Amino acid sequence: MQANSSPIISSQHGIHAQLAAIVAKHAASTFQKPITAYNRAAFESSLATWRAAAGGDTRSMPLILDTGCGVGLSTMHLATQFPDHFVIGVDQSADRLQRNTFWHGTTPLNFMLVRADLVDYWRLLLADRIRVARQYLLYPNPWPKAAHLGRRWHGHPVFPTIIAVGGILECRSNWRTYIEEFAAALSQLAPAAKTEEGFSQYFTQAPITPFERKYLASGHALWRYQTQLEYPPATI
Repeated sequence: MQANSSPIISSQHGIHAQLAAIVAKHAASTFQKPITAYNRAAFESSLATWRAAAGGDTRSMPLILDTGCGVGLSTMHLATQFPDHFVIGVDQSADRLQRNTFWHGTTPLNFMLVRADLVDYWRLLLADRIRVARQYLLYPNPWPKAAHLGRRWHGHPVFPTIIAVGGILECRSNWRTYIEEFAAALSQLAPAAKTEEGFSQYFTQAPITPFERKYLASGHALWRYQTQLEYPPATI
């Protein structure tokens, strides 16, 4: 892996001044964007696969959601780390999902990769009252321009849905500001959430995504926020 990743440069220093207002606005409104038939079909197919893997009783095989999974390397690592869970990796790029050339171990059986828009996928989970055991947001696009706050997950209208889906929620980034904002937005909407490790610098000798490996090789500091949201068992 070439160590050629440039550090994130932004004119924004610290948490965006409009973050709290935007988070409050999204929490007070209903996201009305129509859900596409394609995303609904992908969602239903993934639930059917999870149900089959769990032998019809999904409570016996809790769900982990790997969002923006790219080539699916992190999905396979998570499936190996949590063999009694079912891991669904979701990405909108068919090209990325078909380019997993990074995995060299035994392929786990408790996972699947799904091509879908995460905005719709999260909303469909919530509409079906499905709560996940864990969800990972690993190195999302940081959108470092201050004007692009609304494109970061914590500034997006879907953020209240992400929180409502529940579970142990973990976000990682190589831009400290992203994680600081994520933690602030989550604390604003879910002040009673139990902090697992909270906001911290993240160190690992075993990167689980190509970006994580590249950032480490390039000498970037990594940052993580982890918290425990509500997790009632899912039944489908």
